[in-house]
Amino acid sequence: MFASILKRLIQAVFVVLCMTVIVFIGMNLIGNPIDLLISPQATQAERERLIVEFGLDQPVWTQYLHFLDGLLHLDLGRSYIFNEPALKVILTRLPATLELAVMATLIAVVVGIPLGLYAGLRPHSPVSRVIMSSSILGFSLPTFWVGMMFIMIFSVKLGWLPSSGRGETVQMLGADWSFLTLDGLKHMLLPAINLALFKTSLILRLTRAGVAEVLPQDYVRLAHAKGLSARRVTMVHVLKNVMIPVVTVVGLEFGSVIAFSVVTETIFAWPGMGKLIIDSINNLDRPVIVAYLMIIVLLFVTINLLVDIIYTLLDPRVRFASGRAA
Repeated sequence: MFASILKRLIQAVFVVLCMTVIVFIGMNLIGNPIDLLISPQATQAERERLIVEFGLDQPVWTQYLHFLDGLLHLDLGRSYIFNEPALKVILTRLPATLELAVMATLIAVVVGIPLGLYAGLRPHSPVSRVIMSSSILGFSLPTFWVGMMFIMIFSVKLGWLPSSGRGETVQMLGADWSFLTLDGLKHMLLPAINLALFKTSLILRLTRAGVAEVLPQDYVRLAHAKGLSARRVTMVHVLKNVMIPVVTVVGLEFGSVIAFSVVTETIFAWPGMGKLIIDSINNLDRPVIVAYLMIIVLLFVTINLLVDIIYTLLDPRVRFASGRAA
């Protein structure tokens, strides 16, 4: 098992290195930020001074080496717009995105797994048919449209929940958090549900398919033959085996929830990384864009590594295979 984890660590480092090349090349193809930062009436001397100041006069390979050196020292340059370290700008927005992603994932898991389990255990009941039919909406409805409908119904018409902002926050571990206050939870509820819709449908259908696959297995029939209660068979023998692919998907999808929360954060004016990256792209703020992309890459790689480890712990067959390979 240790050899397997070490192998995955080496693969993770290689993936991060490859992504630094892709991110750096991509940033050099999206345009010249000098054109946005300097006035059209500026002289050529002022323009040249700004180019030298940002290091854009150096060869691309030299800029890449400086970028790698900065990455190792957690220095990804200063934001052109905020005039602060780009990493600091991103990290100040990271807690808002993280708590929104965690809340959305929790909603998806708490709703998706029980409904999927019920639909799998009673596939022909009317309730199961309604559940499976409703899950199609989670895949089909556009996120931006659902978000606007949420605002129109629950904020404008009914006035139950706020439509934008983060609400009251409490500082903990050097960061501001909304989930620790009632007002913050009210502000978080609509964007979290909006972000969770697709993931809920995905987990629901995956759980239902897993139950349908596990129920005919011999060990489940043997458990019933031993006289175990239906509840015990479901919780111990069925759910445990169904959770193996579910945990993998939830882990991988958590990274995508963080990365693709841009639309939800923009609709609900949620001050997270997603809204920041849209503003940075519009302003060609390269350091912030690079810092955002590298944080997303590191999050994905770290989550994938943790999912691999958890999967190995949950499934004895994986441990056995890795042990034989070692």
